[in-house]
Amino acid sequence: MPESLTRAVRWDTVVGALLVVVLLLSFTTVDGFGNALNLSFLIGNTLPIALIALPMTLLVVAGEIDLSVASTAGLSGAVMGALWNQGMTIETIIPICLVIGVVCGLINGLLVTRLGLPSLAVTIGTLAAYRGIAQIVLGSDAVTDFPAQYLDFAAGRIGDTFVPYALLPFLVLLAIAVVALHATPFGRSLFAIGASEEAARFAGIRVKRQKLTLFVLTGLMASLTGVFWALHYASARYDNATGLELSVVAAVLLGGIDFDGGKGTLGGAIAGVFLLGALQNVMSLQDVSAQSQIVVTGVLLVLSVLGPRVARQVALARARRLT
Repeated sequence: MPESLTRAVRWDTVVGALLVVVLLLSFTTVDGFGNALNLSFLIGNTLPIALIALPMTLLVVAGEIDLSVASTAGLSGAVMGALWNQGMTIETIIPICLVIGVVCGLINGLLVTRLGLPSLAVTIGTLAAYRGIAQIVLGSDAVTDFPAQYLDFAAGRIGDTFVPYALLPFLVLLAIAVVALHATPFGRSLFAIGASEEAARFAGIRVKRQKLTLFVLTGLMASLTGVFWALHYASARYDNATGLELSVVAAVLLGGIDFDGGKGTLGGAIAGVFLLGALQNVMSLQDVSAQSQIVVTGVLLVLSVLGPRVARQVALARARRLT
């Protein structure tokens, strides 16, 4: 097994084990954590992070990042609310919102791949721009009177179980993403690009096209998340999903995806997502303030970058002692 993959698996194992420990401790020590309603809330509140984490993982593996995802989700929700107020049907509105996400991702991708701008700087700029457009579209209004069947699907659960309806399509998307990243030439090309863009180009990989595809995919999933957010919380506002990009990046990096690209697994990223979701749920049950939860997320973001690097240094030190 290649050394880089071995390191990724080891880190994935640590994150997965930590998730299991947190869940076991929460079930046994936190009042109300194990009831079906709370577990449904936990999964439902984590799904927006998980949805965006799927394409974000692929993007970071390829050495890029998109910090505008939360603003794209907010813009999608704002457009959804504005069009609903205009009397359009949900069946017509949702495809329009998805197209808007594609356009947002395309703008990011073209600025990065055609003009050669760094994705970090580009998406910080579009983060502000897309959120501003969302405010122009909907203003300070909150649209809440969406059709009951859509609200029930986004927020409801299967019978008396803890399984939300929305978890099922997410699992399908997760399976597709796992196969795409780890079992196809497309996925292998992303690892090659993240490891060395120049070498990937010499190997015949169309680097710019691959990255553009990833940005478009990320915009699409962000807009889908915006639609889900508005229906799940029964409220379309311009500031929906504010700060969500921090949770997504923290979860993905916590799961062992290397910020420099070329390393990591989607399984680790999703483990990081649900570890972060479980911690946030426990803190909410313990009445920890939202501001303190943001601090914890920020600390986890720092640790998620530092942890794999420290692990690699330890592995290198052990290898030197054995030689």
